[in-house]
Amino acid sequence: MRLPAGCWVFTALTAAAIPLPSALAQESVTAEQRGQQLVEQHCAMCHATARSGSSPHRQAPPFRTLARRYPLENLEEALAEGIVSGHPDMPEFTFPPYDVGAIIRYLEMIQER
Repeated sequence: MRLPAGCWVFTALTAAAIPLPSALAQESVTAEQRGQQLVEQHCAMCHATARSGSSPHRQAPPFRTLARRYPLENLEEALAEGIVSGHPDMPEFTFPPYDVGAIIRYLEMIQER
């Protein structure tokens, strides 16, 4: 079927108005920046999530020291399937693969050497 002249312009403009999925809309944000946003949003109420500062919850380790306890890549599965800790204050979090990678990249970037 052939569209009348000008219909393709309407179709193209309509398609351009459809919102992009969040992963595509965030292409201008680096993985490290996305990881930082996620840990600040979900974890900063208890953990120090930056290169400095104390954790608000005194038993929550600062994220910059996590690599001292275990390899960060070991967190990938826990973040994807639901991270659970030994203390009852910590809620269970589950992240999609795109966000897991971003969180790991951010954690690698802030580790104390």
